[in-house]
Amino acid sequence: MALMLRFEPRPPRGRLHAALATLAAAVGAVAATLALCALLIVWAGAPVGAAYGALFTGGFGSTFALTETLTRATPLILTGLACAVAFRAHFYNIGAEGQLYLGALAAVAVGGLHGGTGFDLPGWLLFPAMMLAAMAAGAAWLALAAFLRARLAVDEVVTTLLLNFVVMLFVGWMLDGPMKDPLAMGWPQSVALNTELELGRLIERTRLHTGLVYAVAAALLLWFVNRQTRFGFAMRAVGANAGAARFAGIGVQGVVLQTALVSGALAGLAGAIEVAGRTSYVTLDMSPGYGYTGIVVAMLAALNPLGVVAAAIFVAGLFVGADAMSRAVQVPTYIADVIVAVALIAMLIASHLLKYRVRLR
Repeated sequence: MALMLRFEPRPPRGRLHAALATLAAAVGAVAATLALCALLIVWAGAPVGAAYGALFTGGFGSTFALTETLTRATPLILTGLACAVAFRAHFYNIGAEGQLYLGALAAVAVGGLHGGTGFDLPGWLLFPAMMLAAMAAGAAWLALAAFLRARLAVDEVVTTLLLNFVVMLFVGWMLDGPMKDPLAMGWPQSVALNTELELGRLIERTRLHTGLVYAVAAALLLWFVNRQTRFGFAMRAVGANAGAARFAGIGVQGVVLQTALVSGALAGLAGAIEVAGRTSYVTLDMSPGYGYTGIVVAMLAALNPLGVVAAAIFVAGLFVGADAMSRAVQVPTYIADVIVAVALIAMLIASHLLKYRVRLR
């Protein structure tokens, strides 16, 4: 008699049990990922122990390495939060990359144009105006996809993904046109921010800036909203079962739209902080895919805002440490991309196994 593989729903867990199970699933997914990717390192002819040692030493083994990892983790925390909050309500925002660029462009428009004077406003007023402009730009752009889903039933995965390309074309036009820096010698980049609007350094002679504090504060605030507010409950209810939430009197479309606004605002804020903390101006290669990597960060964190911080640091450490690994054992740096991709697949499988047990019959 042939065996049949069946997936049966697991019984409900208590909050503590569920949290521990999710943590175990994430740790197991990472361990499985490292074990699988070890085969690729062996295939490349490098010793696994030395390769992973160089990878983690390069990402976390010194003050310089740790500050570089945290610098790269800062935008990943915010884009991870943007994806996590949207995915929690089953609104799949794949457009955080475009929203990040729009936020960066809006920040420079407020804080860098007009001869660098920023509308002749004082810094204490111009800085929050710059951040609010970035958040509004990201939120408004994602609201378009939310409106199309609510009114015309257009799949937001398609719209948010394709709108990224529209944003990049728009940003390219702005950098070659109205916002082009006349001192850039023909290089397509925007004018620079007013220097008094740049973020301060957390550690001197490093690139680590106070944007990390803003990102962690956003994670704490989002965790509080998820757990302690009516909006957080409505968002989780819509994500768990939109039909049941509608029957209970929750305005599903309104919750989805509000969630989209929060998600887009977080991604836009990531762009503003990246400009104010690291680059000072916008270029087309400013982001190495922070918006897309935020999806992986959100999934590794199981959509938990506090878990997003840890997941972002882990992923950032992989990318920073990959250069050291490549120099030490001659393994291509692209192994970091493979590890991140496999980690995403492993976490998706682990998340499924959290909900269902496997039976052979």
